[in-house]
Amino acid sequence: MFAARTIETSDKAEFYRELAGQLEALLAGETDAIANAANTAALIYHSVADLNWAGFYFLRENDELVLGPFQGKPACVRIAKGKGVCGAAVERREPVLVDDVLAFPGHIACDRASRSELVMPLIAGEGILGVLDLDSPHPSRFDAQDQIGIQWLAEIYVAASMRD
Repeated sequence: MFAARTIETSDKAEFYRELAGQLEALLAGETDAIANAANTAALIYHSVADLNWAGFYFLRENDELVLGPFQGKPACVRIAKGKGVCGAAVERREPVLVDDVLAFPGHIACDRASRSELVMPLIAGEGILGVLDLDSPHPSRFDAQDQIGIQWLAEIYVAASMRD
């Protein structure tokens, strides 16, 4: 049985190395994308400091993101490609880090307490499965090290969920 360990380090690179190891162990042997998303969201939400939301949106055939497993308050269910921070990440095919969501044109406020956001597209080959979305009630919560660490976690999720 998997048991998350508290990561006690002030070094972000080391923090994400340890968290990546925990995520790999948690997802080992499981290929179901929904189960893996649920466990990934829970591990991130309970391990990464100062979050008020962590979860997934999955891209559907009509270029619409649909809410997947998450931790936090109830969220917007559908987001059009190109709309809000999540839709922008899909359209750009790259991570979007927003220091102050109130200054992001077209931001979709699912939780008015959110002030900063980091969205990572889930890329599988040439396609995009959706996004991993993190929100914080603190402006400028995320930095380049968080972006690198969360990208690593997203890649672990995609690899585990795409195994045959």
